[in-house]
Amino acid sequence: VSTAFGSLAMMTSVLVSPHGYWEYEAAHGTVQRHYYKHLRGEKTSTNSVATIFAWSGALRKRGELDGTPDLVRFADALERATIGTIESGKMTGDLARITTLPNPQQLDTEEFILAIADRLAKELA
Repeated sequence: VSTAFGSLAMMTSVLVSPHGYWEYEAAHGTVQRHYYKHLRGEKTSTNSVATIFAWSGALRKRGELDGTPDLVRFADALERATIGTIESGKMTGDLARITTLPNPQQLDTEEFILAIADRLAKELA
């Protein structure tokens, strides 16, 4: 669905074994071309949403298992900040090309992560 109607970089997977082990992953794999551009010092516009949600899912699960509600709240806030950043019109190039939002602000990889961090800081304040 994400490749046909959006961006593959928005897809995450949650795998659960019969023994109750959980794994959260960014299902799209590594963006090799962007990595090599980064190594050359060039700007990239890598969508990190799937990676962020893989981490937030794992952090939430760890918080649930350990009984640490602050970690669960942080994971929830991180996801809200990520979605809110995109819904506010700040997004990576792959999303800017397909959004129906008027005048999206296309951010490079670092700008996108910093925009999420800024929104997250406000949410946690």
